[in-house]
Amino acid sequence: MAFSLSDFFYYSLVAVVQGITEFLPVSSSGHLVLLPDILGNADQGLSIDVAAHIGTLLAVIIYVRSEIFKIYLALRNLILGKLYPHSNTIVDRQYILIFKLIIIATIPVIIAGFFVSLYKLEFLRLVQTVAVANIIFALFLWHSDKNHQNKQDLDKMGLKEAFFIGLAQMLAIIPGTSRSGVTITMARYLGFGRIVAARFSLLLSIPVIIAAGFLQTLELLKSENLFLLNTAFIIMIASFFVALAVIHAMMSWLRKRDFSWFVYYRLALGFIILFVIY
Repeated sequence: MAFSLSDFFYYSLVAVVQGITEFLPVSSSGHLVLLPDILGNADQGLSIDVAAHIGTLLAVIIYVRSEIFKIYLALRNLILGKLYPHSNTIVDRQYILIFKLIIIATIPVIIAGFFVSLYKLEFLRLVQTVAVANIIFALFLWHSDKNHQNKQDLDKMGLKEAFFIGLAQMLAIIPGTSRSGVTITMARYLGFGRIVAARFSLLLSIPVIIAAGFLQTLELLKSENLFLLNTAFIIMIASFFVALAVIHAMMSWLRKRDFSWFVYYRLALGFIILFVIY
């Protein structure tokens, strides 16, 4: 299958949209559902979507590399301490706790994603779903952001709070909901500051994208479609650079501002979609 100039521009646009929207509370999956309808293209398919997600995964790993390395060291020292009780390893309990929080908050969405993959619910790719989800969850984001009980440190989070954030993350299987949006929303309801909520959401994205990307990558490799493989590689690289820039911009934004503009954008997008459809 030939790779035309129009293909290049379209799939590059997919990568840019994914890179911009993955970590902002505006729903990347919702935008990827809308993109083919807006441009009159065929749906790019889940494999192409996941290729873009892998690029954003690399971006978030680079951004939170310090936390990842400290979690690795803490786990390594914990294991060495179990194997060699008389060793002088120092376990950083703060990062062991963060690791536990990530696991607890990830389990619910992995279970939800498994059942969705079994039943292939068609309504999850409808633009109506994207519109309604954007409106509803934008309002929740706005309401939660008015919570002024700001716990500014992640080590103030307990396993119960992480579980509630994990339950909220299950809703991210609905395009238009926004995985980052619902996790930030729940964290804000639980009293955590904007920076802490956004950073924990970034950490949670790693196992979720890995789980989704692993299954879809296997399907992509089995297809032995060189066109898809080349396209996936281009999307991955482009979304990586865009996402890395967006993460830095978002975290800088949240040091001075709230989530209001994201709420306004999502409400406008949702109502425009419904207006166009009906």
